[in-house]
Amino acid sequence: MSTTTTDPSGTLGEALRTGRMNRRAWTVTTMLVLFQIVAFADKAVLGLVAYQAIPELGISTVQFGLIGSAFFFLYAIGSVLIGLAAGRTSIKWVIFAMGVAWAVLQFPMLFGGGAAVLLITRILLGGAEGPATAVSLSSAHSWFKPAERVLPSNLIAIGSTLGPVLAAPFLAFVISSFGWRWAFGALGILGLAWILLWWKLGADGPFAGKDGKAAAEALRHAAKDEASVGQAEGQAEASDPAAAAADERAQRYELQQRVPWRAILLSSSFLIAVFAGFTNFWTQGFLTTWSPKYLAGVVSLPPETVALFTTFPWIFGALTLLGLGFLGRTLMRRGHSVRTAIAIPFGACLTVAGLSFVLLPATSGAASVLLLTLAAGCSVIYPMAPSAMAYAVGAKQRPVLMAVLGGVASVGAIVSPTAVGLFMEGAGYRPPAPGTRDSVEMIANMTAGVNQSFVIAGALLLLAGILSLLFLNPDRTGERLQRRFAGSPDVSARTPAG
Repeated sequence: MSTTTTDPSGTLGEALRTGRMNRRAWTVTTMLVLFQIVAFADKAVLGLVAYQAIPELGISTVQFGLIGSAFFFLYAIGSVLIGLAAGRTSIKWVIFAMGVAWAVLQFPMLFGGGAAVLLITRILLGGAEGPATAVSLSSAHSWFKPAERVLPSNLIAIGSTLGPVLAAPFLAFVISSFGWRWAFGALGILGLAWILLWWKLGADGPFAGKDGKAAAEALRHAAKDEASVGQAEGQAEASDPAAAAADERAQRYELQQRVPWRAILLSSSFLIAVFAGFTNFWTQGFLTTWSPKYLAGVVSLPPETVALFTTFPWIFGALTLLGLGFLGRTLMRRGHSVRTAIAIPFGACLTVAGLSFVLLPATSGAASVLLLTLAAGCSVIYPMAPSAMAYAVGAKQRPVLMAVLGGVASVGAIVSPTAVGLFMEGAGYRPPAPGTRDSVEMIANMTAGVNQSFVIAGALLLLAGILSLLFLNPDRTGERLQRRFAGSPDVSARTPAG
């Protein structure tokens, strides 16, 4: 496995203590943010080509929704299989292989593929992109001390929200200038450019895989050295109890032993994280497949502004993740638990999203755009769930755990696009003939169908938010599993409960 390159003139402990790895760590993190942007641009493209593609391909609304869902057919399988590979080999090369697959699979639609080709390439693309968030987070976590991981994790999550934000205006320009097929071609070219950069700049950090234990030991020695220096110089912060608590938690997170997968996957925290992720993916499925058509038909936005307005929820989600990232890092540095720093803010956002979706059918016009922005923006924060659960296991099991979580949760995105299409069709909506617009009656039917999906999404998010607030506790899960299977002593009494 490829390991990190630290300061050649010193030890790993010195590099950890002095922060000499920071430059490489943030370079890798930047590349991972771009990786997420490409991944979510791949998801968003289908919704942006909907108006042109549906009539040209000669398919119905339900069939188009099925193609939107098809992206997630192999998502879970790909997540698990590639997650297992990431737990056994270099994460750098796992990510490289995924990037190659993403780029290549875009080109068949550029060269004239029909509905069947679109269906097949979306299925294969979903299988290759399934573990994108999990492997990105695993790669970033391998470069940062535990108390520092919340911010880079949320920045990577922001990449997933920036994908549609940056893709919408860019792809709208490509579509209007060169045709809807070139939207896929442009993404393929961008993917090829990214993999060349990753081949040069990507690397695994010191907390990856089998080296995680060595890095934790180095971190422990570095913390002792730093405390000794501080005491010698009379620094008050050397005896700061918050810093001591953060250091103790950091060592505990990294020195966790392997535990049985059955115990992890059946833990209450993991099951709640999966359900919460399911609700997040449900929203993503709607946003990437039906949001542009909803804004054009139900909200009656001009076609030239639809691409702009589709970015609003993603921009709000990015700002939310940025704020929660800084909040989480501050709390973790002060010795608070993962539950306090990540799980509770995550649950609070889902609760707000649920309430907003439930209220959305009662609004129209600008108010509906505003409420959709709040509802969807607060619900596209899925990466916080695997980021929190990563603290419940050791370095070797993290990639697999996060990949399995994402794979199972992605069922929400499989169900959502098709469900919305069925709701619209059940309400009487039928797509217009090529070159024509929806009638007033069809817009009313579309509105009724989409509103049904909003109420369901809101109810699911509300339940997920409440369960997360009450019971999502990765710290307690990790401690319980270590006591039961690894013989570790109960350390909860020595660290603040948060």
